[in-house]
Amino acid sequence: MNTLIKTNKLCKTFSSGGNMQHVLKNIDMEIYEGDFTIIMGASGAGKSTLLYALSGMDKPSLGEITFGDRDITKMSTDELAFFRRKNCGFVFQQVYLVDSMSVFDNVMAAGLLTNKNKKEVANKAKEILKSVDIEESLWDKFPTQISGGEAQRVGIARALINSPRLVFADEPTGALNSKTGKDVLDALTAFNESGQSIVMVTHDITSARRGNRVLYVKDGEIAGECNLGKYVHGDKERHQKLSDFLISMGW
Repeated sequence: MNTLIKTNKLCKTFSSGGNMQHVLKNIDMEIYEGDFTIIMGASGAGKSTLLYALSGMDKPSLGEITFGDRDITKMSTDELAFFRRKNCGFVFQQVYLVDSMSVFDNVMAAGLLTNKNKKEVANKAKEILKSVDIEESLWDKFPTQISGGEAQRVGIARALINSPRLVFADEPTGALNSKTGKDVLDALTAFNESGQSIVMVTHDITSARRGNRVLYVKDGEIAGECNLGKYVHGDKERHQKLSDFLISMGW
């Protein structure tokens, strides 16, 4: 497998009330191309901090992060912003669509950040909105006029419009009910099966089953790893293997 991201002695420390809080501690890890990597752990374990560091949204206190062939910890703020636009897509628990723009324009705006050819971006936006099952009748709607599940799938389309090397998802189903959450997971799974690399933070075992690799973060360190293989719907052995792993981690 090709390594997409590699960390070396990754650390993140915060100062709180005069005390130093070590959130990430000397993490050495790799993210592989084509994987659907899941990051799990208890609240406060450092899951989201790790995701933000890997994506270049937050700089580590110490250590290196190599994304492809570049050490992103040495980039300036402007270089990082350009790098993220070209290489990363983001899906959050809160979708953060622009309420004053239509569904279609929200996706278009993200595409135009890296490609100034409006016709090409429009064609890609149409293609990707269809692929996440957003009907054309919704394209002219504003975010407040569509459901939460639809908005999250629009968020996925926005994250994928620039054909990123890696999509980072932070609790993308956390604010959704089980039906709409499943729709979002189905969309992410379909893109991964087509070759899209994904790293997703979740506390939900149903969501975690979609990954082929689960990393468990405990007290700022990678405490364990579970390799599940390709996702197959209804695979009871997969569910049991993940459950046993999480119990062994103290989940």
